[in-house]
Amino acid sequence: MFKELTKPFIIAEMSSNHNQSLERALLLVEEAAMCAVDALKIQTYTPDTITIDSDRDEFLIKDKDSLWNGETLYSLYKKAYTPWNWDKPIFDKCAELGLIGFSTPFDFSAVDFLENLNVPFYKISSFENYDLPLLKYVAKTRKPVIMSTGMIKLDELKESVSALKENGCPEMVLLKCTSTYPADPKDTNLVTITDMQKQFPDCVIGLSDHTLGTAISVASIALGAKVIEKHFTLSRAEVGVDSAFSMEPDEIRKLVSDVNTVYQSLGSIFYGHTEAEIPSLKFRRSLYIVKDIKKGEIFTAENVKSIRPANGLPTRIYEEIIGKKAVISIAAGTPLKRNMYN
Repeated sequence: MFKELTKPFIIAEMSSNHNQSLERALLLVEEAAMCAVDALKIQTYTPDTITIDSDRDEFLIKDKDSLWNGETLYSLYKKAYTPWNWDKPIFDKCAELGLIGFSTPFDFSAVDFLENLNVPFYKISSFENYDLPLLKYVAKTRKPVIMSTGMIKLDELKESVSALKENGCPEMVLLKCTSTYPADPKDTNLVTITDMQKQFPDCVIGLSDHTLGTAISVASIALGAKVIEKHFTLSRAEVGVDSAFSMEPDEIRKLVSDVNTVYQSLGSIFYGHTEAEIPSLKFRRSLYIVKDIKKGEIFTAENVKSIRPANGLPTRIYEEIIGKKAVISIAAGTPLKRNMYN
């Protein structure tokens, strides 16, 4: 599926931006469809399938720069999770509007649940990309996998990719990812995309982008990214767990337009003129007589010049012409031709 892409594949990540409202979740699907993205992703977990309810120090987020500073993991995921009975109406709305609906499972039970909904492929988040038991379990569904690569070392990533392949995963998309929220462009290291293409030639490479704006995603297309994932909200003003680094509808529309424009511009390795450039060929430079010349006079730098348009002889023979005699009289403004000199 992903290897045959003829344009960038854009994923709108709903995450927790439904703010615990199914009505809002369905509005997000509708907005995503109007923005012309290709797919909408949700997350399938509960607080109890992803962590435990504990206020011990290691379960507390203590980072003054974090959007979630002061939360316990359990309290954060309780606010952020998508109730599982919403998955089917969300996927049904996606299908109705021409979007591909899919999800990120975070444990075996979520995979089993999503299999009953017949999702077409799975997403693995950066925080689970080295959870080999989960990867193997997902791979055994024999469906494609999109996996973010935040924080993972190259040797670990190779191990994860092997675990997926060896357990039945037929196709993989690896997304370059920086797992900070929002991510700073200086931490993005986009050139890793070109190395990932060399390290994993059987995989499609893309970007899971947590930076603000569209610039980083657009730039990734020029480096070879084929899949772009961005968090999506109706409005950042309606504050939610992920809203601060999520894109609004107008931004997603611009993203879709810009990445498709850049992708079209990549083309193939080509030298020479395109068909569209043919009319411009006449404006290249050529040799012209710029002062009246009488028969027998010498061509010099004062009476022969390289100018536009391209009706005269090519400029590459300029040095050959200088010093020769004109065999006919020539008026200024005449393109130089072979029959004008010996």
